[in-house]
Amino acid sequence: MNSIKLKSRAKINLSIDVLGKREDGYHLVEMIMQTINLYDIIKIKELELNEIVVKSNSSDIPVDENNIVYKAANLIKNKFNIDKGVEVFIEKNIPIAAGMAGGSSNAAAVLVGLNKIWELNLSEIELQEIGFKLGADVPYCISGKTSLAQGVGEKLTNIKGLPGDISILVCKPEIFVSTKDVYKGLDLKNIKNRPNTEYLIECLKEEKIEDLSKNMVNVLEDVTSNMHKEIKEIEHIMMSNNALGSMMSGSGPTVFGLFKSIEDALKGKEELLKNYHQVYIVNSSEKGVEING
Repeated sequence: MNSIKLKSRAKINLSIDVLGKREDGYHLVEMIMQTINLYDIIKIKELELNEIVVKSNSSDIPVDENNIVYKAANLIKNKFNIDKGVEVFIEKNIPIAAGMAGGSSNAAAVLVGLNKIWELNLSEIELQEIGFKLGADVPYCISGKTSLAQGVGEKLTNIKGLPGDISILVCKPEIFVSTKDVYKGLDLKNIKNRPNTEYLIECLKEEKIEDLSKNMVNVLEDVTSNMHKEIKEIEHIMMSNNALGSMMSGSGPTVFGLFKSIEDALKGKEELLKNYHQVYIVNSSEKGVEING
């Protein structure tokens, strides 16, 4: 096999709590991550020349060694002394720099794809250990589903996720948010409202989605929404179209709303499209990276 095509899925956070900071600067988190069926397509083919080539349909991402996809391919090549080259084409659908782990998900797909192409026979756990060297979200993106993530995001516990019939309205405003700046702006001693993670996991388990929606908390949201008024504006539009709840994902700026009724989600989408370009209606997914033949 010398070529492969994969789906690389985005995620949203149903909660984010930041518990502290390690000496190395990494933050200790506790968050619920949910894969959604918005995905990039990653096509990988082996090259005779011993080089890594990255291409994309998007001009907004780097296609050199600064792309996490390049780093993922390079990591595998060096670790297993592979003297073949590889071309990776990224068909971008997930909004960029959105708090949806698009880049991490692409890197995860490259690890899964090269494991297959080069018959390395690595287990999911081994792939996750390699992925963690690239970024804290990469291990999660390999397996997807719904997870409680702890530590710096690498300790994953599978939990029951959102039911497939809940519509998720996603909106990414045209603003750039620096994750570094958001964490820098977070005053760990003065976080007023933290998520009750155990309660949220219980709500998912018992499919009490209205209770979950009302109690979702992302402690980073206050920081980002103070910098960008769009966050609250988008949430307001979602809630006024009967969202069960609406919240920012990751460090932003993407906002999502959970809807019981697809009609309400469609109305919300229509209204958001007057001011924003990147608006999607999706559902939860039980898969992370998926080999697509």
